[in-house]
Amino acid sequence: MNRKIAQSNIAEKAADRSDARIRITLRQLEVFAATARSGSTRAAASHVARSQSAASSALVELEQTLGTPLFDRVGRRLVLNAQGEALLAASMLVLDATREIEGRFGGQLATPLRLAASLTIGEVLLPELLVLWREQYPEAAVQLTIGNTAQVVQSVLAFEVDMGFIEGARTHPDLRIRPWLVDRLVVVAGPSHPLAKRRLVSAKALGEALWAQREHGSGTREAVDRWLLEHVGAVKVGFEVGSAEAIKRLVARGVALACLSQHAVADEIASGRLVALKTAPAPAQRRLAIVMRRDRPLGASAKAFLQLCEGAGGP
Repeated sequence: MNRKIAQSNIAEKAADRSDARIRITLRQLEVFAATARSGSTRAAASHVARSQSAASSALVELEQTLGTPLFDRVGRRLVLNAQGEALLAASMLVLDATREIEGRFGGQLATPLRLAASLTIGEVLLPELLVLWREQYPEAAVQLTIGNTAQVVQSVLAFEVDMGFIEGARTHPDLRIRPWLVDRLVVVAGPSHPLAKRRLVSAKALGEALWAQREHGSGTREAVDRWLLEHVGAVKVGFEVGSAEAIKRLVARGVALACLSQHAVADEIASGRLVALKTAPAPAQRRLAIVMRRDRPLGASAKAFLQLCEGAGGP
């Protein structure tokens, strides 16, 4: 409700000035958006190549023009208030459109392609697609941030990236969630693990084994936990690690089992460093997804990359 009221207030003030010249500048909006992302004018100044005093002045001028503060001060950080949240989406639309214009008349894709991806997707699936992307658009820059699913969703919500690629099931009123690839989970063990020689591993044996799991917030962890609780019950988690590579190394030594994406363990299974266990029941499949903000149209770069991703196996 506060956000709707803030949007209404800004619209009313804009209408009052409809017959006047435009007083808000692109530089002010750029400083505002950078401050919203970083939480301080000092950090924002480095993003927009201005001094801190110039960035602070631009922000003060914007607030004076709109007649309202846009941030609350929490400790040493500037945090968007309801008025600031209402302005942020509109500001990003203006800035994105401006970059598109600059790029179009410059004869190239306008802005760097900014992506965030969960660990498995970012480390295993996207690199090949990014190579194809560079072959089609050799002048286009790419910025890829890798984190867990929760972090990717937050990056999209905060306007830090154009789109995110996630493994877990997520919903949010501000997000568009586009189903992408189907991923199968695989239970793996090291060749020396006692279960590695069994033709079929029972739920009882899985429940008695020691496990290495991803951290909470990981899409893989959520999917594995659901499968284990439904078919196996509580298991002994001996290792909780924020890296699939570290988990694979632990499992390869025979000290624990893990359940990971088939894409993440394909090379290790092919080389014999890991063994894929046949389990009863088999691990579930899951749908990987692409997430974008509802209120932020994709620019030319992001649209072209989305088409490439869908051509690689999306719906």
